[in-house]
Parts: sequence; structure tokens; C-alpha cells
Amino acid sequence: MSTNPAPRVLVVGSGIAGLTAALGAVRHGLDVTLLSKDALDETSTARAQGGIAAMTAAIPAGQPRDSEELHVQDTLAAGAGTCDDDAVRLLVRDSAAAIDELVGRGVGFDRTAGADSPWLEGLEGAHSVPRILHAGGDATGHEIQRALLATALAAEASGHLQILRHTMLVDLVLGSGGRAAGALVLTGPGDRLRELDADAVVLATGGAGQLYPHTTNPAVATGDGVAAALRAGAAVADLEFVQFHPTALAAPGCFLVSEAVRGEGAVLRDATGRRYLEDVHPRAELAPRDVVARENVRRSLAQDGRPVLLDCTRMAPPGTGPHGSGTTAEFLARRFPTIDAALRAHGLDWSREPVPVTPAAHYLMGGVATDGLGRTSVPGLYAVGECAATGVHGANRLASNSLLEGAVFGTRVAGALRADRTDDDAPAHLVLPGGTEILPAAGRSGGAVPHDGRTGPYDGGTVPHDRGTEPHGEETVPFDREQFQHAMWTGAGVLRDRARLEALARRLAGFRPPPGLSRRAVEDRNLLTVGRAVAAAALHRTESRGAHFREDFPAPDPARARRTFWRQDPAPHVIGTHPLTSEHTATNIFDVPERIPAC
Repeated sequence: MSTNPAPRVLVVGSGIAGLTAALGAVRHGLDVTLLSKDALDETSTARAQGGIAAMTAAIPAGQPRDSEELHVQDTLAAGAGTCDDDAVRLLVRDSAAAIDELVGRGVGFDRTAGADSPWLEGLEGAHSVPRILHAGGDATGHEIQRALLATALAAEASGHLQILRHTMLVDLVLGSGGRAAGALVLTGPGDRLRELDADAVVLATGGAGQLYPHTTNPAVATGDGVAAALRAGAAVADLEFVQFHPTALAAPGCFLVSEAVRGEGAVLRDATGRRYLEDVHPRAELAPRDVVARENVRRSLAQDGRPVLLDCTRMAPPGTGPHGSGTTAEFLARRFPTIDAALRAHGLDWSREPVPVTPAAHYLMGGVATDGLGRTSVPGLYAVGECAATGVHGANRLASNSLLEGAVFGTRVAGALRADRTDDDAPAHLVLPGGTEILPAAGRSGGAVPHDGRTGPYDGGTVPHDRGTEPHGEETVPFDREQFQHAMWTGAGVLRDRARLEALARRLAGFRPPPGLSRRAVEDRNLLTVGRAVAAAALHRTESRGAHFREDFPAPDPARARRTFWRQDPAPHVIGTHPLTSEHTATNIFDVPERIPAC
């Protein structure tokens, strides 16, 4: 990093991960610019209902039955053998400090009886004890977003933080030695192209739920950070592991019905009214999300596509605490005010009738591979939050660990930005497992080549490289997002097999990336880049593990209980003094109309 007194840092994303990293970097005296693709609160964080998991036994008013080891073991069990053990232990160890930091920034978590009383901690799937903190009942993410944004806006007002709203990442700029040196962005109105110089770039762009037609993610979740990192030659990992939330409302918009509802006693029934999960898993409705999502899909298919039903009609108030006493309708309205209002807006009285639900794409466990400080394999490039693959989530994220990851690793990234500025001995970038860098892409035609963390030769296949070029000798069709999303759902959805994945790979190879520099065109190219990588990773993993379920390989293979890393040949192009990585060459974007420093 630059040795200037105040290195310039670009943070791309305004959810919990990006805001925590940006505010931490400001506190360390760095010169920070925060980019928000849309409105500052148009994030997955703001939509998070279930809460934030934390080991609070050592904090006043915390959960005395919990322990660090118990939270670690629950996370490892949900991750199904592919978690990074060190990353998980970092997450849990730092969770109490992360909660203290959030409270200090104004987050008001729910308590049993007002100020200074014990926190109200809920139980969710695959957790051994109640350890989930909530705010506003089911508005935890909204409250966290509010508090962090208030802090960020105050920093902006005082001149300590620059915020660029409605500014979308197009690509990363690489400087000498392949180091991240800034970003190309589109900014409104009119999708104006700008180049922002920086000494370090932090990707906090969230997930890629728009890969699928059914998703709980906001419209901005188009995999922008992962796609840009791939084009920059950064390693990615775990992209086959896409978590599908089991209970989204089976109606336009796929409104999420939180897992916390099942934690309070709701059950799932088929069209005949039969409760079926007791026969599938000992934890029934509180089984890991992948188990519940798969069974919901199977039951729906068995009843001619009709959705399964989430039954809250027999839920009884706990009798004590702020949500105790009253009727079922009163309890649901108090405990889950956001869900209650949304369901009633759809004409559903969930205290009297079951709610039709369906699985929907919810969280990408994979992303840009990082170490425990958010460093990627590209010097000067960091990643945090859902777009990063820290190894915390493994093959299946434990419920409510994602907000915690954003808070914990956002703080750690901020510390790394400071350390990398001053410590000549700090590692410049991530070194992959086994002490070896990832295998290079094969051939001039490009390709993403897998590396499974072992040294020695590897016999895996390649992924079509997406540079705006078409597969040789194959007919192509213009990209259509609806057709693309349907193909992803059919081929790489909840249930997968070789035939469907190979058909998906052929279909995606046949899409011609859309031209132009509109936000929609850039998003579509990013979706195609990430979709091709997800399909290749899913085809490569010939077993079932966590959220990745292959009907042709329905059991886990102990020999494959490891992570797989991928990299794409960046094929850099030059703009000014910077090699620039992009697949958008056909769109003639390299005549940048405006180039400005980040700060």
C-alpha cells in the first residue's frame, strides 16, 4: 500500500460489511470513499429479519448457557466439513466485541424487560442454544443498517468520509505488479463512466441472488464484486454452495418468512395438512436450511407444484417476556411486526391460515477467496461480507452468522488496511492452502481452473472464460435475464445432477453477453460471468455436501471434504498507465471520459 500519510481506500458496498470496514478505516486515519450502487439502505443487511448470532456469555445480560466452543461446533456442523476452522474460531471469538461495537454505534437489540435487562435471545435452525439477538422483533437488519448509516452520515458531514451514491462498480483497475489501483464505476444520472484511483479497494458488494428467479435478495444483488474479482484474476472459492432459504412467501417478491418463525414453533405441512419434517431430520423444522429446502421442493413436486404450507395457527405466546400473553394473532404481530404487515398486505391472516412458502436463493457461501484479514490473491484488493469466501460458512451457512461475519470481518479488514500501510512484513495478499498459488488458466482461450487446496497436478475441467466473446463454432443467442434465471433454477437450483448441469453449461455458453454500458447491461454481464462459474463449480463437485445436492451423487464423499478454489485468466487491457481488467472490451469503454482520484 502507499506510504502516504493517508492512503486512499475505496469501499464498494453499504451493508454491514462495507459500512463496518469503512468506519473502521476512517477511525484508523485512512482516506476513505464509500460507494453505494443504489440508495444507501438498498442492501441485504436492511432486509435481514432473523437476527445476529453471537457468543454473549461473557457480556452482561448475555446467554449463560452458551460457550465459544458450542457456537464453533454448531457452525462447523452446519458447514458440513468444508469450513475453515481458524476462520470460524475468529468469528466466534470476536463476536462479543462486534456486538459491543454495534451497541456503541446505537443498535438497540431487544431485551426482556427494558434497558439493562437481559437480551432477548432466540433459537434458530442448527443452533444448540438460543443465541440470536434481534432488534424490533424481526427488523434486526433494518436497525443495524439505520445505526451504521447514521454513523457514516455523521462522518460524511464532518468531512472524514466521502460517500458516492448511485455509483456502480464496473471493473477493477490494476497497476504495476497486478496490484489493485482503483475502479471504473458508473454513476448517475446517465450512467456516466468514471475512473477512481485508490491505494486499496475493498469489495463489499453482497451476493448474487439475482442469478435465480426466486430470491430474497434485493435487485442490486447481481454478483458485481465476484465478477469483477474474477476478471482481475483473483481466486474465488466455494461457488457451488448457494443457500436457498426454505420459507419465502410463494408470491411475487418472494418475501422472506424468517427462520425465527419456526424457532418460535411454526411447522411445515404438505397440501393434506401432514407435518412431514419429523420423518426427515431429528430437528424437524429446525434442521439445517439445506435439509428443509430440499424437502420442501420434493413435497411441492409431489403435489403437482403446489407450495408447502407454513402453519403458525397453533403457536402459543411464551407467557413471559415482552412477547408473552395474548392471542396468537397478537403474539405474531408483536414478535414479527414486519412479517405480519407483509403477509396481511397479501391478504393472509397467518394466525388463522397456513402460509404458502417456497425455497428461494438467499445466500452465496462462496465468493472472492480471502484470508482472515480480508486479503484476496490480488495485492491491494480486499473482500468482506457475502461477496467474500472466508471459509466461515463452509458448504452451508449457519443461520444468523452472516450479519456477524460482516461485523467481525469488516473490523478485521479495517485493521489490515492500517497494518498493510505500515508493516513491511505484512503479507501482501492471500496465499492459497498447501503453500502454493492457484493453477494458472489453461490456454489462450481462457478458462477457470480449479485448485482444491492440495499440491500436485489436478485433473479437473475448465470453465468457459467470459470476455465478451462467444464459444467457437457454437450458435449464440442474445442474453435474456428471465431465460438465464430459469436456466439457473432448473440446472443449479436446490436439486442438481450431471445432465441438468451440463445442459445449463451449454445454455450459458450460448448466451451472447449484452453490449453497452447501461447499468442493466453491466449487471447482465456480471450475472453471466458468475452463473458460468457457479455451474462449473457445481458440475465439478461430484458429491452432495451442505447446500450443494447432487441427485446422481446423493451422499458426501469423504475425499472431497475440502474447499475448491478457482481463477480466471484476467486478460488485462491497458488504459493510461494502468492495466485494466475487463470482459467489456466489445463495448469500447476504455475511452474513459472522466478520471478522478478517489478522495
